[in-house]
Amino acid sequence: MNFKATQIPYHATGLFSQLIRDYVDAKGTARDFVQYAPNLEGVQKAIAARKDFGVNRPLLVEVLKAQYGTIPSTKAVTDNINALLADNTYVVTTAHQPNIFTGPLYFFYKIIHAIQLAAELKKQFPENNYVPVYYMGSEDADIDEVGSFHLGGDPLQWQTKQTGAIGRMKVDDGLLSLLQNLEGYWSVKAHGKEAINALKQAYKKGDTINEATLSLVNSYFGQYGLVVLQPDEAKLKSCFVPVMEKELLTQFSHQALQPTLATLREQYHVQTEGRNINLFYLKDNIRARIELNEGVYTIVDTDMRFSQAEIIAELHAYPERFSPNVILRGLYQETILPGVVFIGGGGELAYWMELKEVFAKAGVHYPVLQLRNSFLFINNKIAKQWSDLGFDMVDLFSPINLLEATYVKAKTNNDLSLHQSIQQMEQLYHQIQAQAIQIDATLGDHTMNLSNQSLKKVKELEKKMLKAEKKKQAIAIERIHHIKNNLFPKNSLQERVEHFSEWVGAYDWAWVEAVLQNSNSMEQSFTIVTCSK
Repeated sequence: MNFKATQIPYHATGLFSQLIRDYVDAKGTARDFVQYAPNLEGVQKAIAARKDFGVNRPLLVEVLKAQYGTIPSTKAVTDNINALLADNTYVVTTAHQPNIFTGPLYFFYKIIHAIQLAAELKKQFPENNYVPVYYMGSEDADIDEVGSFHLGGDPLQWQTKQTGAIGRMKVDDGLLSLLQNLEGYWSVKAHGKEAINALKQAYKKGDTINEATLSLVNSYFGQYGLVVLQPDEAKLKSCFVPVMEKELLTQFSHQALQPTLATLREQYHVQTEGRNINLFYLKDNIRARIELNEGVYTIVDTDMRFSQAEIIAELHAYPERFSPNVILRGLYQETILPGVVFIGGGGELAYWMELKEVFAKAGVHYPVLQLRNSFLFINNKIAKQWSDLGFDMVDLFSPINLLEATYVKAKTNNDLSLHQSIQQMEQLYHQIQAQAIQIDATLGDHTMNLSNQSLKKVKELEKKMLKAEKKKQAIAIERIHHIKNNLFPKNSLQERVEHFSEWVGAYDWAWVEAVLQNSNSMEQSFTIVTCSK
């Protein structure tokens, strides 16, 4: 197997928000919204500050050992879990929902980035230990997103009547039928057997999605020392009770958000406004918002009501029944983990960049924010076709109409531009207008109307000339469309649609190793990888 990587600046892709582009490139005011810069100096400062924020390490290790239970963990995982007892062990965290069968490719990219960055930090700051952690977002309730994946370009959806937090749902016949589809797809792949066996061993009827996801991720990444944490656990949530109580009593997070949102709006898009109470109530098959109305705490869409004393008593007795939403989720993560770096996608970081003051008001450490690595994988045949068309790798991100025009203009012997003629027409009409105004001032507007009508028709002619030339290059234009559709399925990034089975099935685990070897640590760029056997 041969994998060749090309790095593209994020801003050159045109696929990331202005906030994230400025954050990566240290422009504008983007980095004013974070505590530390996303570089080694920032990590060093985060490590120094982290020492002032305690974590219940013995409890964390106890819970992790219980969650792994009978799962055959590797020595690397066992060593990393035990290392968390030491005060000089820190965590590089990435978080994601427990998508069935891992979901889209970027699930892998986030985890691999955490593994790679933890190893890099050990080289840079060898006096400490660094553990890569996958924090399972098991309390998500969006079954449409978490319960679906694409296979060979077709969407597959888990059809289930279960509701509530995804992680608490059980593997049922509907999910196992999807697994059969995946097995059938992989059975014809050159290297599909090992990966599908891991899926079959992980997803057993009656097990929770939490259990299945932990088993699966451990089977794939335990060899690299990745620790999986399932945070929907009463003992861990007991550590977060003071913050949740403060939220219920004072709604502090919403108040802390407002100054940041006001400043953020001056230059960037606001990702979320938050709510007055940023907690859900989580019980059985319910995950519903908590609202405060005239002194009564209401569980939305249920008949449950609590007085202030009752809901605080409920919180202390059953902390597992309270679930932080996106505003407080990061605070919970950093309360129970000794984190120094959080790796997330553009949307995730945009949320976190609103929260610095929320962290401060809660007395929780705010980590370095690192944009996760992004990849585009291309087989050698398609890469050669693209090169033969005369395009560079960065051109893959150009709009299709621009690619068509660029190609046609490069190949034709005819002049397809009427730009010079249009300029001459504009000068001519200005002369005519000046002459007409000398006779009658009211003729000036009439002359400009004639000019606009004429120029519009000439510009339409220019478009028709390009269209006619495109017909002569129909085969090449079709190939451009084919390559773009292949690499950007559903007009989206490959990593947001395709399933890892398509790449592991073709290139075996060497594909995962290629992601690991070509993952940036603190550097920021989009990676295009050309694959050949």
